[in-house]
Amino acid sequence: MATVRGRFRLCYITDRHQLPPASLLFHIQEAVRAGLDLVQIREKDLPARELLELVGAAVAAVGRGESGATRVVVNDRLDVAWAAGAQGVHLGTRSLPAQVVRGMVSSDFLVGVSCHSLPEAVAAESAGADYLVLGPVFETPSKVAFGPPLGLGTLQQVTSHVRIPVLALGGITRERVRACREAGAAGVAGIRIFQECASLGALVAVLQALFTA
Repeated sequence: MATVRGRFRLCYITDRHQLPPASLLFHIQEAVRAGLDLVQIREKDLPARELLELVGAAVAAVGRGESGATRVVVNDRLDVAWAAGAQGVHLGTRSLPAQVVRGMVSSDFLVGVSCHSLPEAVAAESAGADYLVLGPVFETPSKVAFGPPLGLGTLQQVTSHVRIPVLALGGITRERVRACREAGAAGVAGIRIFQECASLGALVAVLQALFTA
């Protein structure tokens, strides 16, 4: 397992299709300034060259940050993450197995895994994942076709069976964060909660306080 130390509380998952044209990089820079712990670049349909440029710019933004706490992980594309100097990769159900990736990267390279059940979470931890993203915990428009949400009960079941940080995903709002924390989540991940807020800095301050209270 990686020896990277740090917080796994707030993870911004990018989706440029839900933002005004050409504004994603600006939003990533705002996320870095606001002190988000993780930025997961999830632009699956971007050509490799454009994705590499985006990730490189995001990594550069982290380098210019005052705290340097934000880490950039790339969805699925280990090659792009390596080439751009990102801090990690985030694996889905169709990605390379976490155990394979763990054996290919250094101990300070983050390996995150998306999970949808307790067996998947236990397997990911055993494979050397640094953190899990579990979802959807609540109902969310993008996942309606895949069935009902997992609910807080499943979140609590997972957090009580694994030792690595679990981030709750799916339908996350400011009002639901406390319940996720009480169910054992180390933090939350999301797209809309971080892309559709009036002030990202103010939101991050509120959410961080909830997880440190």
